[in-house]
Amino acid sequence: MLRRRSALALAGAFSLTLALGACGSDSLSNSSTSASAGGGATTSAASPTSQAVDPALAAKVPDKIKTAGKIIIGTDATYQPNEYLDNDGKTVIGMDVELFDAVAAKLGLKTEWAPTGFDQIILGVGSGKYDVGVSSFTINADRMKVATMVSYFKAGTQWVVAKGNPEKVDPDNACGKKVAAQKATVQSDVDYPKRNKACTDAGKPPIQLLIDADQGKVTAMVQNGKADAMMVDLPPAIAAVETTNGELELLGQQYDSAPYGYVLPKDQTAFGEAIVGALKALDADGTYKAILTKWKTEGGAINDFAVNPSVG
Repeated sequence: MLRRRSALALAGAFSLTLALGACGSDSLSNSSTSASAGGGATTSAASPTSQAVDPALAAKVPDKIKTAGKIIIGTDATYQPNEYLDNDGKTVIGMDVELFDAVAAKLGLKTEWAPTGFDQIILGVGSGKYDVGVSSFTINADRMKVATMVSYFKAGTQWVVAKGNPEKVDPDNACGKKVAAQKATVQSDVDYPKRNKACTDAGKPPIQLLIDADQGKVTAMVQNGKADAMMVDLPPAIAAVETTNGELELLGQQYDSAPYGYVLPKDQTAFGEAIVGALKALDADGTYKAILTKWKTEGGAINDFAVNPSVG
């Protein structure tokens, strides 16, 4: 269960100037609540735009969710700027949060955000603990074997190092280097094994992989010198540079760009089609672009929203 989770040359795709602190809790829909890890819930503040319910789309919502009037969302709230905890330590905010709140509003639903470990979300959706998983999940064939996925965004992997790259890390030859990544992500479970095999096959020292379930702690490893570099999706890579006041920098360019997807139970393709319809409506009225632009992630915008899209 994996997440997809160049420096100024990429400014056209994702701005380095993230409106992270400015976004705060004013970025969420007034129909949303966020559950803290401790189980508490807080009501989030009003969104800049309200969404009219689309009756045809709302009719495709599963009866259980329709009856409850809300959708429970599993998320790993450590992935700034996509999904993370606001300053109160309880409210989940971010690009993913605001966008899915708008989707839910189109379907006539309130949202309840439930922070949990990233590697527990797909399992939780499958067991019925969560109605949907929204946590920067890369869509891939393995995931679509056990879940229905709806594409809504696109991002690739980015390397991050300390300012000036003091350890002279080369992503294409990181043999012997200490590289950090979040647990159960594309970076830790797919990218690293391939790169490490290339090192050992060539008789070079293996890459020393440092893992943590919390992306914030992964970033801290690079900041405090415990790791020489980290691999992470581009949006949180840019956020890491911004929030550390330039102590870190992007190394090279993003690669292996792939779509993010909302995670639904395997048998809920009709619900997936309703979500696709909501995304198309938000794209048509400018809400989709406005939300991504607000969070400085507009470079990942797509317009081919789909249920279980074909991926490489």
